[in-house]
Amino acid sequence: MADTVTVRQATMALLRDCGMTTVFGNPGSTELGFLDRWPNDFRYVLGLQEASVVAMADGYARASGRAAFCNLHSAAGLGHALGNVFTAYRNQAPLVITAGQQSRSLLPRNPFLGATDAASFPKPYVKWSCEPARAEDVPGAIAHAFHVAMQRPFGPTFVSIPSDDWSAPTRPLPPRRTSQDMAPDPALLAECAAALAAARNPVLVIGPEVDAEAAGPAAVALAETLRAPVWASPFCSRIAFPEDHTLFAGFFAAAPPAISAALAPHDLVLVLGAPVFTFHVAGDCALFTSGTPLFQLSADGEAIAAAGTGTGIQGSLRLGLPALAALLVQSDRSPPPSRARPAAPAASAPISAEYLFHQLARLLPRAAVVVEEAPSHRPALQAHLPMRDWGGFYTMASGGLGYSLPAAVGIALAHPGRRIVAIIGDGSMMYSIQALWTAAQHALPLTIIVVNNSGYGAMRSFSRVMGTEGVPGIDLPGLDFVALAQGMGCPGLRVEGPKLLAEALAAALRHEGPMLVEVAVDAAIPTLYHKS
Repeated sequence: MADTVTVRQATMALLRDCGMTTVFGNPGSTELGFLDRWPNDFRYVLGLQEASVVAMADGYARASGRAAFCNLHSAAGLGHALGNVFTAYRNQAPLVITAGQQSRSLLPRNPFLGATDAASFPKPYVKWSCEPARAEDVPGAIAHAFHVAMQRPFGPTFVSIPSDDWSAPTRPLPPRRTSQDMAPDPALLAECAAALAAARNPVLVIGPEVDAEAAGPAAVALAETLRAPVWASPFCSRIAFPEDHTLFAGFFAAAPPAISAALAPHDLVLVLGAPVFTFHVAGDCALFTSGTPLFQLSADGEAIAAAGTGTGIQGSLRLGLPALAALLVQSDRSPPPSRARPAAPAASAPISAEYLFHQLARLLPRAAVVVEEAPSHRPALQAHLPMRDWGGFYTMASGGLGYSLPAAVGIALAHPGRRIVAIIGDGSMMYSIQALWTAAQHALPLTIIVVNNSGYGAMRSFSRVMGTEGVPGIDLPGLDFVALAQGMGCPGLRVEGPKLLAEALAAALRHEGPMLVEVAVDAAIPTLYHKS
């Protein structure tokens, strides 16, 4: 074969061409052929468990806007990672995930570390999956996976690679480029613009796609042209709108009656970059049968298909929002009143979550990125720690715990030198705590705030809403997060009262490497949803 190279050489050249020279991994014997003679221009980021590895890659991809490469160990390693593969799918994070497979010659005999039908293992929560039929097809399969991952809506892809394929001969791949964005239908945009112009009291519901597509300024300009209030969609995994803006109305709870009540006064609903709607509790959403016009603009065809009401306009927000704005004129309607802001919470012992976030808001550097996984404290965070800047907030869209701490590591690697603040509940922290080791190894400027209410606070809240009593497995006594962090090379402090809180937060925010602050907070049951 003329002009041949090895599969490994062709793959390394492809990864360079695709900008995937940072590799997140947890290695094993089936990956040694790929890792052999590691090139100096590649960075290998080691995670100590595969779920952490995938979340690190997810955070890196979402923060950078580029696909991240993730290398796992066999089917067992992929199995460890599946929770965060599901989260990456819900986050629409562009990942190319590979896993080693046993040698092709051994596969007919069900060998140790061999996987039957490996390509099916992560389905349906990958956009595309493959185990190449021939060794020489591996680089082409990885290229295919990359281009699918980077088509909107972004998402993870998977390639299973037999361990003896890396040394096989193949041909180099030519460089390729593909378009990411699809323009929405101009006729439907014109219909939407006409309906907006005729509406007396329109409202916007904005989701994470706006930030993911760097379309935030265009969304703000559109809202200001319409002088319409803006709600953040339920479970919004990125910033939806600057939360100190006068048009920002607040955050939708994932409850049908609450959303219906908030939207009832409006005669048109425009949903940008979000489903219609993500619910967590059962109930009737009267909006769906009210006849209120609803328009939805999203790159996600599945979200449009699942809406069940309104007019769906599929296409890129980056292209669609300026095109829609160009069809509108400045509204002369009176802007809505600004939402009421909560009073500063008082210091108390034990510390309230509200007081913790209020103090953090005073100290947080403007350029800091907040990564959150404290579900029971989310209402307190939203009330007292407003997010103002695009690209400044991340959480998971799936509801699966164990994402945000390793994702914060990936985000820190994508933004060298930028302060990253991970706000993690004590229950969430124990899912992927080994990510602290990776943060320490890379000396990342990562502040970890463990909000410790000694249990699964969200479960306490749901127990109240659902009328259940005596539920086991909710309390988490006896965890020492400072000791756990120190054992992985990350210094830490524990705060039990308000007097030393600000001092501890300030110390962690200026520490050059990672530092953990464990804050013991009031274990009172939070209100996430009302029974009605």
